Amino acid sequence: MTEAPRPPGAHPEPPERLTPFQEAVVAVVRGLGDGEVVTYAEVALEAGRPGSAQAVANVLRRVPGLPWWRVVPSTGRIYRTHAPVQVPLLEAEGVRVDDDRRLLPGR
Repeated sequence: MTEAPRPPGAHPEPPERLTPFQEAVVAVVRGLGDGEVVTYAEVALEAGRPGSAQAVANVLRRVPGLPWWRVVPSTGRIYRTHAPVQVPLLEAEGVRVDDDRRLLPGR
């Protein structure tokens, strides 16, 4: 199995020890299947910290090996800086993305 590509802005070193929140985020994101897309806010809610979407993004940048590309902004539009890596990964899993980097309904 190959290592998941790192997200843009990834930290060079993973944390030595995960906090309970980081562990919860990791569990939620690792539980996502191919083509399953959620928002940063949904992950934060599921991890027990509603309103902590930015903290979720920080975890995704710190912890290697996560399918970070399955987590998107609540607008449904992929960040411009993430698109070159994230869009092909999503499309490989059957997720449709338009030319404006917006997720399209259906698979």
